[in-house]
Order: sequence, then structure tokens, then C-alpha cells
Amino acid sequence: MPWLELSIRCSRRDWPRIESALEEIGALSVTLLDAEDEPILEPGPGETPLWRELSANALFEAGADRRGITAVLQELVPWLDPARLVFREVADADWSRAWMDQYRPMRFGRRLWIYPSTIEPAQDADTVVVRLDPGLAFGTGTHPTTALCLAWLDGLDLAGASVLDYGCGSGVLAIAALKLGATRAVGVDNDPQALQASRDNAGRNGVSSALTLLAPDADGIGIHPVVVANILAGALVALEPVLAAACARGGRIALSGILRGQAEEVLAAYAPDFDELAVETLEDWVRITGRRMP
Repeated sequence: MPWLELSIRCSRRDWPRIESALEEIGALSVTLLDAEDEPILEPGPGETPLWRELSANALFEAGADRRGITAVLQELVPWLDPARLVFREVADADWSRAWMDQYRPMRFGRRLWIYPSTIEPAQDADTVVVRLDPGLAFGTGTHPTTALCLAWLDGLDLAGASVLDYGCGSGVLAIAALKLGATRAVGVDNDPQALQASRDNAGRNGVSSALTLLAPDADGIGIHPVVVANILAGALVALEPVLAAACARGGRIALSGILRGQAEEVLAAYAPDFDELAVETLEDWVRITGRRMP
């Protein structure tokens, strides 16, 4: 069925009042977008920041009364300019399937490919295939930070190794490591949706029994010869003691989710415990690799 979408341009200060009004008039869902290309790169723990200028898109049933919605909004939010209210009809769609139709196989390194579940890979003995539907979690391989980590994993000899994927998102890095020869992987994430996406993707790739999924405060993270963390620079700096403790002496680490201008801070944080530190860039993003000092 089609839907009626109402778009409202408003400020961060005005949003709480408008949000309450939309709930009052029966909006089925509301999506917030950045109205002025203002990046929010790294919110602090527990923070949910908003942009200064917002575009709020509210969905109503197709038969909703536009004039009635406008009148009630003006009553509940008297200072709201009617010129900022834009209505349009939108067709119903399976948005996850529509996205998947645009998702194509991608190669990382020499052997590793990421395939959506909608496309059957060619049979090739030298190809390692990860089947992935990212769901609600970060990590499809399309982002440079994920691509940098996948290429790094492809270049390692992972036969018989255990791997820690800290900030596992969709589970793509842990699953790729297992498909590349690791015998065990641990994925850690503080988002329950990420852990569920990782669980689903592990099942799709037949590696569920080799993948342990944990919250950051859980026991059992262990010590691993290979550690990869694709999160954000500030979190990587704060987590250095945790990741150093989880990386076996002489083991390898890869850190990603770092913008070019943030690399020096991360390098300085990891230099006391890691040597052979190296930087690789892709577009505006950086991957740092190193060896845990013996």
C-alpha cells in the first residue's frame, strides 16, 4: 500500500516539540536527516546528538487528511511555518530487498569476495566467498574502513588461528577470517542488533559453531594472535589497553575507522605496546597495522 509522507524542516531546538506533535497526530514512523550536510563523526558514549538543522520525514497512512494534519500541527506548534510542510505520496516497497538489488559482489585482496545472498557465486577453488546481508548493522564491505580490513585479512596466513573482531557490526570481518582459514573467531559489539546480524550472517556462511559473539563487558574474550577493530579513532584510543591485552605477544592487529587527520593520535596510543606500525589509506580513511611486542 502507498503511504503519505510529510517532510518538515526544523531546528534542533524546535524538534522536541514537533516530535511530540507528530506522535499526537498518529505518525507511524519518523526519520531524521541532516538538512545542511553537518557531519557528526564521533559522538561520546551514551550521546545521541542531532544536527543543528533537521529534515524530519513522517509517514502516515495513505488516506490521512493533509489539511487536518496541517491544522493540528499549527495548533500544537503555533510558530511552525506551513511553508515548511511538504506532503508527498510514496509507494510501498521492501526497502531491504530494494537495497540488496543494488548490492553487487566485491573483491578484497587476492582471494576474498563478498556476495549478497541474492547472487550465486561462480565455482572457483581459489576463491573464498562470504555471503552477506548486512541487516541493520555496519559492515558490508562497501565502506573504505571495512574494505581495508578485509584486504588485510586476505593477506594473512590464518590457518588454525583464532581472531578477535572488536566492534563486529555485521560480523563480516570475523566471518571472512573463518572462511580464510581461522578455526575460531570472537566478535564483540555493544549493539544487540549487530550481534544478531553477525549471528544470522554466520549461519548463512556455515560458521556459527566457530564464532562466539559477546558484549564488551562479557567474560571469554580471550587472547588471540590476530585482532581487528573497525570502530572510531576515539574509541580505539580508549580501548588500547583492552586490545593490547587481547592480542597475543607477537600477534598482529589492524585498526580502522580512522580519518586521515586522526592517525597520529592512534599511532601514539598504540606505540607503547605495538611495533612495526604501518599506515594504509583508502580515500579519506586510514588502517593502522602492527605487531604486539614480545
